[in-house]
Amino acid sequence: MENKIYSKIYLWLFVGLLVTFLTGAYTATNQAALSVIFRQGYYWIFVLLELGLAIFLSVRIHKMQPTTAKISYLLYTFFSGLTFASLFVVYQLESIIMVFAITAVIFLIFALIGHYTKIDLSKLGSFLMMILIGVILCIIVNLFLENETFDIIISSISIIIFIGFIAYDVQKIKKMNGMIQEENLAVLGAFELYLDFINIFIDLLRLFGKSDD
Repeated sequence: MENKIYSKIYLWLFVGLLVTFLTGAYTATNQAALSVIFRQGYYWIFVLLELGLAIFLSVRIHKMQPTTAKISYLLYTFFSGLTFASLFVVYQLESIIMVFAITAVIFLIFALIGHYTKIDLSKLGSFLMMILIGVILCIIVNLFLENETFDIIISSISIIIFIGFIAYDVQKIKKMNGMIQEENLAVLGAFELYLDFINIFIDLLRLFGKSDD
């Protein structure tokens, strides 16, 4: 039963990442789409839609119909792909692929740790969330300071936070198995691990990505 739910979670995670990266790659090659998103002010609309869907999924997924949960998740990954288009414009494709591979390896290692560790990681979530709030505040401050060294420090700390979240989320999903509908748990697990993966990927790309001059 446990292996079955994890198979579904990782399948939905794969589908979500595929939707995001294919959408981002295609949008980056479409000048009309880029113009609409980044020059006509729709970028922040898509960001707000992402945020709204993230809150909707997190708060309501326990009561959703499985179809609603799946559609909401796919819409979230699609809107993420639209905003991701900027990464395909700024960074070399080879660099994006390399960082994606590194992120996948990191994800695999810490997902396995979260799955097999006997240590209770339940308290880790609150600790990581407090640090994450601090990082978000630092990011806001650095929007005005535009300090490159500070940005590197923030990205490095953020990577550590989301690496911790991978192990925490995997163990949390393991404990939630049987508490909510299986299909919804699969989507919830995929969504939370998707956020961990994407955030690590973006921070690694900021640190090691090569710009497409």
